Amino acid sequence: MSIWSRISNAVAALASGEGLSAVFEKLRSPPEKSIAFTIAVIALSAKMAKADGLVTRDEVTAFREVFQIASEDEAGAAKVFNLARQDVAGFQDYAKRIRAMFGDEPGTLCDLMEGLFHIAMADGTYHPAEDQFLHDVAEIFGIDDNRFRAMRARFVPDATPDPYTVLGVTPDMPMDEIRKHWRQLVRESHPDVMIARGVPAEAVKLSERRMQDINDAWAEINGKPA
Repeated sequence: MSIWSRISNAVAALASGEGLSAVFEKLRSPPEKSIAFTIAVIALSAKMAKADGLVTRDEVTAFREVFQIASEDEAGAAKVFNLARQDVAGFQDYAKRIRAMFGDEPGTLCDLMEGLFHIAMADGTYHPAEDQFLHDVAEIFGIDDNRFRAMRARFVPDATPDPYTVLGVTPDMPMDEIRKHWRQLVRESHPDVMIARGVPAEAVKLSERRMQDINDAWAEINGKPA
């Protein structure tokens, strides 16, 4: 059964008048947490779309790339998206409830942020409102500035990504420490680890890009292929 089939009960609750925040409260343990993760990305994507004023076809395509939405599930996904856009609750309320749900799993919150970055950059433009939105969400999630800058450097092509920023290290750190940090990031990005964190299998493909970026950064710093 696909995640989009399992999400039907949550969508039904939304249709009956419950807010997304209330729905999150019911999705606190596996396998429901993977449903919560997906709803979280949809809801925050909707709020982000509202921040820059429009939703582009490229953004919709990017979302489909991450979550592999089947044609029969498009209506359900669209319903969640539109309900989130119309919900009077602000994105801060969503982000705080998501933090409460995944607060002891910072890796999952970073996975969610990467999904938002991927969608934000789908149309090739990084709007200032999107930058502020993502920065604010990261702050609520408890993601520090170094980690946020590392994500931003990997996704936003406003300059050649600095390999030290991508790894979240500094040039004055000993090479052994940088190597240790790189290996930790590689372990965190393993698909099995992500699935264990409650990330839906459909979203794990984001780790492929992360792994490539991490290894490219290490290779540049190390001076030879990873």
